[in-house]
Amino acid sequence: MPAPPCPVTPHPGRHDRKLVGVISCHSGLHWHAPTLGQSRRGGEVRIISLHPNGQNTERSQLKVKTMGQSALILRITALLMLVAASGTDAKMEIICRKSDLLVGVDHLLICKAGGEGNITWRKDGEDISYKENVSKMDKSWSKLSIKKAQMEDAGKYTCLCDFESGHMDQTDAYVYVYEGPSFGATKVYHEFLQGQEGVVPCIVSGQPTVDVLWFRDQLEIPSHAERKRLRQTPDNSLHIRDIKREDVGTYTCQARIRGRPIIKRLSVSVVVNALPTVHLRQKVKEVMAGPKTNVSLICLVDGLPHPNISWTMPVTFDPKHHQFNSDRSKLTIWSVARADHGEYNCTAANKIGESSDTFMLHVSEAPRVSVSTEEQSVSVGESVSVSCNVSGHPQPRLYWIDTHNGQILDSTSGRVNVQDGVLTISDVVPSDGGLFSCMAVSPSGNASRGVELHTQPGPPLDVSVSFGPTSVLFSLKTLPIDGGTPITSFVLQWRRSPKDTWEEVITPSSVPLAITSLKPYTSYMVRLAAMNAVGLGHFSDTHNMRTHGIRVPDSPVLSSSQMRVERNSFSLPLAQLDDGGSPLLNFTVRYRQDKEGAEWKEMPLAPDSASVALSDLTFGVDYQLEVVAFNANGSSSPARFNFTIAQQPVTRGGITKGAVVGMVMVIFLVLLIVVDATCWYSNHCGLLMFIAVKLFGSKVPSFKMEDEGNKTTNGEARMKGVDTLRGSVQDQQQQAAVQSRKKEAGLKPEVTCDKAPLNKSYLRIIQVALAHQSVSQEGISVLSHRP
Repeated sequence: MPAPPCPVTPHPGRHDRKLVGVISCHSGLHWHAPTLGQSRRGGEVRIISLHPNGQNTERSQLKVKTMGQSALILRITALLMLVAASGTDAKMEIICRKSDLLVGVDHLLICKAGGEGNITWRKDGEDISYKENVSKMDKSWSKLSIKKAQMEDAGKYTCLCDFESGHMDQTDAYVYVYEGPSFGATKVYHEFLQGQEGVVPCIVSGQPTVDVLWFRDQLEIPSHAERKRLRQTPDNSLHIRDIKREDVGTYTCQARIRGRPIIKRLSVSVVVNALPTVHLRQKVKEVMAGPKTNVSLICLVDGLPHPNISWTMPVTFDPKHHQFNSDRSKLTIWSVARADHGEYNCTAANKIGESSDTFMLHVSEAPRVSVSTEEQSVSVGESVSVSCNVSGHPQPRLYWIDTHNGQILDSTSGRVNVQDGVLTISDVVPSDGGLFSCMAVSPSGNASRGVELHTQPGPPLDVSVSFGPTSVLFSLKTLPIDGGTPITSFVLQWRRSPKDTWEEVITPSSVPLAITSLKPYTSYMVRLAAMNAVGLGHFSDTHNMRTHGIRVPDSPVLSSSQMRVERNSFSLPLAQLDDGGSPLLNFTVRYRQDKEGAEWKEMPLAPDSASVALSDLTFGVDYQLEVVAFNANGSSSPARFNFTIAQQPVTRGGITKGAVVGMVMVIFLVLLIVVDATCWYSNHCGLLMFIAVKLFGSKVPSFKMEDEGNKTTNGEARMKGVDTLRGSVQDQQQQAAVQSRKKEAGLKPEVTCDKAPLNKSYLRIIQVALAHQSVSQEGISVLSHRP
């Protein structure tokens, strides 16, 4: 549209070669300069708005710079002269609230002529015919009303004034009428599935033409950009290709009347949905059933909206046994039992769909073994059966094992056989006694239970017999079979002939096996049998023997199995089985170091001694020991024994804490004595002074040793204040009374001594003590009671 003519107002003080003038208009519209616009070479325009009421809130200025300065100056000068000739009544302006009118809204244009005259209105160069819309306020004011503006009301409105001075002038104002923009039924919420193509329409209506732009986070989304994942299509829709989760958010559709500052915006929310997915970290789990076994099944789900999780289990849900976390993605099974074995299905569901996956929980049970009895006693020759049951998952295999030799008993026939887990032993013999184990073996582990079978011991074998005048000693190279329980004793039997009844004695297995009540020069039949907790075993073969006459004792018996060595001390049990028919008189013990040239050391022992004890032996040395028994007939053969004293334990050197404390105490005591002696010598105080006062009374006079030339005191000691120590008791009592009166009068007893060197002081004390020993008992009593 052509621009309205505007008067040019000179701007004093701003004319120079570059700024020619300022063109101002108060219509509030956009400015055009048709007069100057024909010459735009090197020109620059700056626009400032002015309010229609004349206030300097908006002002438009047009600065013109031209390269052809001479011609431009002439034109401007002519224009300025024309304005000056017209006077102030030629200044015109159209006052309006706004230039953009919404359809259906009333609008008012006021023309201010600036002087009296005839004012008329034109629209787009044609006179306005409808007089009801135009009214004259006075000779210099006129108004034009636009009621319920329509699109055809848009255009250029011109106010013309024929001033009474004969001058005519006019001013223009542009009115823009628009409709909208409106978004109509455009949806403001859209949901799409992840990976789909998304189209978000923006339906806009309005007049004149409406331009549409899309924004996200205040950034414009490009249009007609085919390679962009987010773009605006020609129909003003937003196209999102391969929708992702990050596309979630709020988008803005902006509609603007083309060329005008009329803008409307609409916020559109885009939500991306995703099908649920289930991810299991571990689809198969194997656990061992037990009260301390807990297992957790974790089901990780994904989807938009966030899916809900549900579970199906092979057992009924028990809140004491099963526990879910807050979103049910974790199932914890406490104290897993065999019944928990099976499939656990995790399902994730949202409004888009659902997905599921399955755990397989394998629950194994540790093998368990039970036996009908854990201890069974049976007599030799009888039969015994023990049943064993095993359980677990997988089902374990059952084995019976003889722990004597580690063999598996798998025979189904014979004296020892196993059938259906039952161990049967027929015609039990002593060697059957012992431990049998029933074992369960499976991939989940092993378990076993033992069965102890007890029977009587077997007969002693490899028995040797030695005899004396009145005794028989049995020796066993090997112990008999114990029948599964330890042998506690032996039964020793003897008789003179087969017709006689067996006599017997029961001997503990820990002592020598000897019969000691026989008669000399007599033939006997002897035998022995072992005994355990079950009973008496079979006897050994019978041995025939004849006792000797009275003789020297048998060799003493030394029990090497009970020897004890503690540091450099040694002890050994001693027993005499046969005294040779005559009471023992004593034992003689000899011992020496086991090296060539070592001398024997002897010591006697009483005949009833039960052990040999040696002490203060040398560390790290081998010793030889001989013990000989004596009776009235002579001595026995020596019983010999060799032993070793170990090396002395090595102790770490250095000063111990006790030694340090002792040294500190000694040093402290020495210092105390020195300080006390110094105090006694210099100030007549200290512990030594206290002892002297207790010995000699409250006043210890000073004394001096006379050592002039070759003279000596010959042991005499004289004390100050005391004439003699050998006075009578009465004189001493009088002296005590005088001292008592002095004390009552408040006089302190005088205690002095010569200040001689310290060694002389000690010598004097000794001399006084020697002299004091000659004082009578009564004098000592008196002196000791002095204060």
